Amino acid sequence: MFSKKIKETNILNDIENKIENYLNNHPFPHIVIDDLFDENILNNIINEFPKDLAINGEVYNNKAEKKVTLNKTEQFSETTNNFINFLNSNFFIKYLQKLTSIKETLIPDPLLIGGGLHELRNNGHLNIHSDFNRHPNTKLDRRLNVLIYLNKNWKEQYGGELQLWDKNMTACYKKILPIFNRMVVFSTTDFSYHGNPTKVNNPNNISRKSIAMYYYSNGRPSHEVELGDHSTIFRKRPGSSDADGNLYYKKLFGKIYIKTKKKIK
Repeated sequence: MFSKKIKETNILNDIENKIENYLNNHPFPHIVIDDLFDENILNNIINEFPKDLAINGEVYNNKAEKKVTLNKTEQFSETTNNFINFLNSNFFIKYLQKLTSIKETLIPDPLLIGGGLHELRNNGHLNIHSDFNRHPNTKLDRRLNVLIYLNKNWKEQYGGELQLWDKNMTACYKKILPIFNRMVVFSTTDFSYHGNPTKVNNPNNISRKSIAMYYYSNGRPSHEVELGDHSTIFRKRPGSSDADGNLYYKKLFGKIYIKTKKKIK
């Protein structure tokens, strides 16, 4: 039952205003929803969070990103698997469909490509980027990111906030603190630039933890794609030492980066 995963009174609370908020938010459609999920379940997920994701997960350690991820469901606890299955359920997808007003049918990714459990330890970061726009196996179009944060008592000075940037990479429109039981939903297009470039610096050496879920469709509006099929594209913030934003970065699944001469306008 969904009531065991989510606060029933919250799921459709003020839904019409949430839809309007999502569609009209800048710099691209998104929404921040707090306290949607059952706290006991999230507490269990935290308690059962793998102590060292680096053993069975993917380690990214380069100029553009420093993080660890795990998408192998056999390595998840039963509670985590049940929660992720709920996030991929027909009930929750219908909720996302209504919330975002995406016309094409949303499709979950049971493989959790690029998703699953994410962890950033001290000095961890993820530079501003737009995500790969097509599933490598199914070839479906990536449409939606859902991020659920698991960090209690997280303060602004700890870094790791989610930043949303405009299409021309001239300004950060929003900074979102990754606090416990906060869900961020946003549309993924070629120019939905986001990331957490401020390095994590928790004085208690507590890592920044989250669950990342991605949703797809068979086809999408043509105005959302400007560069054709691509993998992750990292962009340079003005005045920063980030990876060169004038280059197209093709991120292969794993740890290899290839620079090409294709310009990003």
